[in-house]
Amino acid sequence: MHSRDLLKGGLTVEKLVLVSVWHEAGALFTEKEQAALRWAETVTRVADTAVPDAEFQAARAHFTDKELSDLTIAIGLMNAYNRLAISFRAVPAAAKV
Repeated sequence: MHSRDLLKGGLTVEKLVLVSVWHEAGALFTEKEQAALRWAETVTRVADTAVPDAEFQAARAHFTDKELSDLTIAIGLMNAYNRLAISFRAVPAAAKV
């Protein structure tokens, strides 16, 4: 679902397939994209690792307060949606073939 929208919005297939290994993709992702992906991983693992000050400061170096708030809310919502989908055994429409 989200991948189709991203591709329609101009994201390259290369970036899409490498997002899960973004930290190994070299300069494919911009510094700001890398900061967003790093922040997403940090927020997603908050129960295990808390939010280290260094990670927070690194994110703040790339985003305004509003951008960081918006990004954190989006990450939290996606985490909640994923937990609901997993709990209720939801299957994406494309997988129902």
